[in-house]
Amino acid sequence: MKTIMTGNEAIARGAYEAGCTVAAAYPGTPSTEILENMAQYKEIYSEWAPNEKVAVEVVCGASIGGARSLAAMKHVGLNVAADPLFTIAYEGVNGGLVIVTADDPGMHSSQNEQDNRLYAPFAKVAMIEPSDSQECKDFVKQAFEISEKFDTPVLFRVSTRICHSKGLVELGERMEVGVKEYQKNIKKYVMIPAHSRIKHHEVEDRLARMQEYANRSPLNRIEWGKKKIGIITSGISYQHAKEVFGEKASYLKIGFTFPLPDKMIRKFAKVVDKLYVIEENEPYLENYVRMLGIDCIGKEFIPRCEELSPQIIRRALLPSENKEVYEVDIQAPSRPPVLCPGCPHRGIYYAVSKYKDVVATGDIGCYTLGMMPPLNVTDVVICMGAGISAGLGFQRAAMKAGRKEKIFGFIGDSTFFHSGITGLIDAVYNNTPMVVVILDNSITAMTGHQENPGTGKTLMGEPAPVVDIEALVKAVGIKAENIRVVDPYQLEATQKAVKEAYDATEPFVIITKQPCVLIKEVQKRRAHLSCRIDQEKCTKCRACIKTGCPAIAFKQGQVEIERDMCNGCALCLQVCKFGAIEKVGE
Repeated sequence: MKTIMTGNEAIARGAYEAGCTVAAAYPGTPSTEILENMAQYKEIYSEWAPNEKVAVEVVCGASIGGARSLAAMKHVGLNVAADPLFTIAYEGVNGGLVIVTADDPGMHSSQNEQDNRLYAPFAKVAMIEPSDSQECKDFVKQAFEISEKFDTPVLFRVSTRICHSKGLVELGERMEVGVKEYQKNIKKYVMIPAHSRIKHHEVEDRLARMQEYANRSPLNRIEWGKKKIGIITSGISYQHAKEVFGEKASYLKIGFTFPLPDKMIRKFAKVVDKLYVIEENEPYLENYVRMLGIDCIGKEFIPRCEELSPQIIRRALLPSENKEVYEVDIQAPSRPPVLCPGCPHRGIYYAVSKYKDVVATGDIGCYTLGMMPPLNVTDVVICMGAGISAGLGFQRAAMKAGRKEKIFGFIGDSTFFHSGITGLIDAVYNNTPMVVVILDNSITAMTGHQENPGTGKTLMGEPAPVVDIEALVKAVGIKAENIRVVDPYQLEATQKAVKEAYDATEPFVIITKQPCVLIKEVQKRRAHLSCRIDQEKCTKCRACIKTGCPAIAFKQGQVEIERDMCNGCALCLQVCKFGAIEKVGE
């Protein structure tokens, strides 16, 4: 049976067919749909972990316990999970262990463009890269086999185009491999220095054996065409190169990308007249080819930044054959991301925006958008959890310099569970007088509404205890008198909480509680609500526009509210000093 699947769907299907038993992830584009699809296969226990480190530790434990296991994350998530990855590389596996890293060339939804292929030689683990949806499914199955054959975790590297592009996939049946017997073996699974020294030698021996395998692996293949041009490539770059060169070139398509197949590369390079290495971002393949003493053409023409396309490759390597691309004179207007109409984060950002000496350290998620005008609140965004931690450091720098900025650190509920709790503990332990604002919208919003420890439901749809953020904040040591829980739709109460926080001389926490407006149940509940402007009362002061709500606009000399966009949060109503806005539908 054949069906159309994205790469993410195909990875989930491949894990199912391979007999995977345990899967864990933290959602992050472009990897999110892997676990969402995995959850439909009830033979696989699937979970959203609080962060990527926990996800990898869960599947490491499951692998040691004998189960074929898989973790998935976006590229920056592997930074969070690097600690267990590097150690499990020494320990090895029992059940097969696959760790998916979904890189994001072009930074469509990411804060950097790191090339995670470099993790494989650093951690000394096998790496596999598919080029389409069928290979995503097939290569995952191979990855489990390789993991068990060589006693190693396998890094399964995909990219945004592979994750989200669709292709035909031939489905197979699930292979029931069961759960292997676990045998206590402290020299293998307890990495004290005495054991680790021995295991490092084993890892080096394993790499040599894996390189021999790479040279005969069916995941690597030579496609002979005309031999005037030879192209070494992998992943989505293979598809782009084929589109540009077609049958006018020969290809060494590498699917097993660490250890790299040195003998295959030498054999291929000897036969072709001119050798190109086509790859996105870092010259990972190119550096290895040059290390073998083989001359090649690569990054001197192929850009290192952003993702590749057939047009970019054609312009770089075949400028004389550059095809005309259809162009139009009209340019699409810029549409920067903004907080949605009725977003519960808008109220707290509006209240904080009135303080001109506040420095706001933000975090990864919807609340990053607090940087956008007219709110202009967020000053810094680094990575998940740094909304608190970076604020702690900035506060200390300001105190050392004798400056009077007040630091507000913003973080969402899922991100707080991910990596914000330790930062809050730091604030308590070191008595740092910053304000932590936890924006609880009852979902992991920006990645597509995944469950988290505060939503009351697991990835598999089972009821779960709700982690009480207020109780957690108290438990780590924030005094009760320094905690405010507010509804951000209630502007007066929100402004009062912000003022109290601003004046505080100890660590202070504001928790805003209002669900994301895009949750389906919330949309249904508020579908009939909206606000409207009485044009006779409106003075056109435009104070309501300063809330940054996309539903409010100044058109043809008057302020208007788009009823189709408005969901009646009524923040604009509370901002208006002239009673010109009213709520309808209640």
